[in-house]
Amino acid sequence: MKKFSILLGTFLALFFMACEGPAGPPGFDGKDGKDGIDGSIFEALVFEIDVDLTYNASNNTYVFNEAFSAHNIELFQNDAILVYRLEEVDNSLDVWRQLPQPFFTDLGLLYYNFDFTQNDYSIYVEPDFDAASVAQSLVTNQIFRVLIIPADVNLSSKMDKSNINAVMNAIGVTEKDVKHFKMN
Repeated sequence: MKKFSILLGTFLALFFMACEGPAGPPGFDGKDGKDGIDGSIFEALVFEIDVDLTYNASNNTYVFNEAFSAHNIELFQNDAILVYRLEEVDNSLDVWRQLPQPFFTDLGLLYYNFDFTQNDYSIYVEPDFDAASVAQSLVTNQIFRVLIIPADVNLSSKMDKSNINAVMNAIGVTEKDVKHFKMN
């Protein structure tokens, strides 16, 4: 039995040694075995505009409208935007409010609101009273931040999108990345 054990051990040792060979060529990175481009095709973009909204008597609103192409920006199908209004600066810190935003005045309620297409976006002041009575301080020198969210970015449904800093962090944009445009 001892001879059999030695013989079996020797055979197994030779067998396993025979299974080793030189290392093969390095493999490819990537899921499908091919190296590809890292990241998304379109990165998130944040820009800030300083605007005067224009009175529109026929719609009882103030509005600012602009094509994305005015700043060489291309929106792709299913991309989205979020818009925030600079409410105030408190101890050197910007206070941003997400649109739509209700605003109470002595005359009644008004909303800062927005809409967009793949080609352009509009920002509105929509009062529930005569728009001609809106205080000029609410429609001139207004600063808005527009965050373009690529379709392939998955923002958590639990994320507080009213927190501009959380959203910017989630899309990988810092303050130094924000583009500034003065439209007045």
